[in-house]
This record gives sequence, structure tokens and C-alpha cells, in this order.
Amino acid sequence: MIQKPKGTYDVFDREGKKILYLQKLFSSLMEKYNYEYVRTPVFEMSELFHRGVGDTTDIVTKETYDFIDRGGRGMTLRPEGTAGVVRSFIENKMYGRATQPVKVWYGETMYRYERPQSGRYREFYQLGVEVFGSTDPMIDAEVISIPVQFYQLLGLKGIKVHINSLGDKESRLAYKNALLEHFKPYLDTLCEDCKERYHKNPLRILDCKIDADKEIMKNAPKMQDYLNEESKTYYENVKKYLDSLGISYIETPNLVRGLDYYSHTVFEVEASVEGFGSQNVLCGGGRYDGLVEMLDGPSTPGVGFALGLERLLTALEFEKIDLLGESGIDIYVIPMDDTKEYTIRITNILRMNGFNVDTDMMNRNIKGNFKQADRLNAKYVMIIGSEELNSQILTIKDNKTQEEFKIKEENLIDFFDEKIEVEE
Repeated sequence: MIQKPKGTYDVFDREGKKILYLQKLFSSLMEKYNYEYVRTPVFEMSELFHRGVGDTTDIVTKETYDFIDRGGRGMTLRPEGTAGVVRSFIENKMYGRATQPVKVWYGETMYRYERPQSGRYREFYQLGVEVFGSTDPMIDAEVISIPVQFYQLLGLKGIKVHINSLGDKESRLAYKNALLEHFKPYLDTLCEDCKERYHKNPLRILDCKIDADKEIMKNAPKMQDYLNEESKTYYENVKKYLDSLGISYIETPNLVRGLDYYSHTVFEVEASVEGFGSQNVLCGGGRYDGLVEMLDGPSTPGVGFALGLERLLTALEFEKIDLLGESGIDIYVIPMDDTKEYTIRITNILRMNGFNVDTDMMNRNIKGNFKQADRLNAKYVMIIGSEELNSQILTIKDNKTQEEFKIKEENLIDFFDEKIEVEE
């Protein structure tokens, strides 16, 4: 038997309904924030991620799915969403729009070749937003507020926002030199990855999980001590706007995120969920003012975030938050005798008027059909036999109270509009 690849999973039944629910809720939230939907290809030129995400990141050096297509071109399955959206922003000349800033959101599958574990897969689904064109710290606060609002709408508790500033180019260069001086005497004690990071991007050493508990990591210089006045002012304003939004935050000096393109604000959102373990970060993002230019676009500031759906579903499960409740359909139609042509017509009319309807396609007997209606948690059962076909007066039963109604076909929509609207 052919099985699914390691690190992937099938979506069906209630799990599928949960994912659709989350997508719909996020899409609705994005409308309120006036963000437009964007979709990019599942694979891009490999150069996009090497230049955009960064050659020093674990994603590019260890985790990308790379392949050569039949035209001899190097391609990569997207490991994250930002680089592809930036490429689309440049290629489609969105920077020329009169309505700036450009605010977009996406929901797409990503691919990373990493060790599968609870809530982490090789194929995974991310929701995210990107904003281009604004250097106002207020947009940083707005972007941070989106996942916070999303998690609150879902009923998650114990939400914590961790923030830091990586400063502008000048500040980052000063900090980079300080880190080089700090780690130089201890280079031999660092892990192999950090030895390489030392020469390419020493900020990434702070993101190391292997050396995290060493004294040299705890005593490393802090970014805040190397921020110039402009960067300090920007960071202070972001915090003021978060205060205005009523969003509490924890300043976390070692927070650098795992991608090379960040500058100024970086943040993570975590949930304090009992039993969730150490993998409690639900969302991460930040500002990337140089990325558009790095990918051959005009100098354009940007900020965004991404959240993983799988980890979110795990958090909701631990918190015992039921997204679906007692989900079911509005009407189950039972055809009897030779009434299937009439049944399918009535079923279609009901569906086109906004009701969730199903009917028998397995030639069950009447008892089997009532069992099926119960399995589908149908609110109402409609029986169509030869008598109903000839009279066009339909027999309807309330599946909870067993109350029976006789309704003319012409009054059918009005009947269900009143009944189902009242119950909902």
C-alpha cells in the first residue's frame, strides 16, 4: 500500500472543518483590517530564497526542498511566505499603486525538510500578512495586533507577546562588531553551525538552541545598548502604540528570529498552555526594510508575520477549545418510491437558497435514512414519496422534537427561513 510521505498528513472529517473554520475566521478578520488576499506559486526560483531568506539560515542551508526542472532551472518549494510575496510585489509593480501602503494576507502550504515532531511537519500551512510602503511604527503595532486579536477570538488564554529591536543598518553593524569581539575568544566552544554563523551572520548565534544555556550566550552584548537614537525612538514608538492598543508585551533582548532579512521590530507570540511543552511559539514576524531592494525592487519598507495552523490546532486542543460544537446540516431529504428526479430538484432549490442540505445516494430504506439523518445531525428531515410528488405538499419533521409539518412547495423557503433563522 502506498502511504503518505514522512512529515505530511491528510486532512479530512472534523479536522478539515476546523481548518476551514480557521481560514474563514482569519479571512473575515483581514477584511476588517482592509488587507487583500494574495497567492503565490508553490515553487519559485531557488535564487529567491537564497537571496531573500538568507544563505546563513537553517531553512536555506538544511531544510529546503530543491530540484532541477526539465528546463534545467533550479527550483525550490517555498519554505516560507514572505520572499514569494515580495517577489510578487515587485513583479506586479504594486509599489506603483496610489493606495499605499500595500497590505496583503495569504494562507498557503510551506515545505521544509526538518525532523517531524508534535505540531511540526515537512508540509505545513501558514497564515500570514505583509505590509509594504510604510515606515510608521504604528503599522508595526497593527501587524502585531492581528495575531493577538485572532487568538483572542478563538478563546486562547495566556497569550504573550515578546518583542525586540534589531535597529537600522548602522545599529546592526555596531552590534555585529560587538558580537564578533565577544564570541571570538570562545569560538572553539561553539557548535559547528555557530562557528559558521560567526563569519556570516553573528546575530544568528543568539538564536542557537544548542548553545543557549552557556554563560557566553547569557553574557552576550544586548542589542539595545547599540541602538542609535533613531532606532531607539522607533522602538519606543512601537511600544507606545502597543500600549494604546492594550497589548502587553515582554521585551526579550535575545530575540532575533531565524531569518536574515529582519530589521527594527521583531516579535513572537506564544501561548501559555498547560501540557503544550516548549514549542509554545504560535507566531513570529517583524520589519524587513531592506528585503524588497535586496530582491531588485525599489527601496520599500516592509513588515509582516506568519503563524502555523498545525501548532495552533494543537494549542486549541490542549485548551479544550471546540471550534465546531455540534455541527450538522439543516435538512436531510429522504426520497421514497420513484421520486429521485423531484428530490434532486427540491434539494437543489434549497441549496441555492442558502441551506445546508443532503439526500440519500445509497438507496437506503426508511429506517436507514433516519439513522443517516441522525449521523449528519440534521435539524429537519424531509420525506418525499409518491403522495408528496403528486400533491407537491411536502412532509417535514423536526428531527429533535419529532413535530411534523405539511408544507406546500411554494412556501418551502419561507418555512425554513423562519424556522432555521429562529434556531440560529
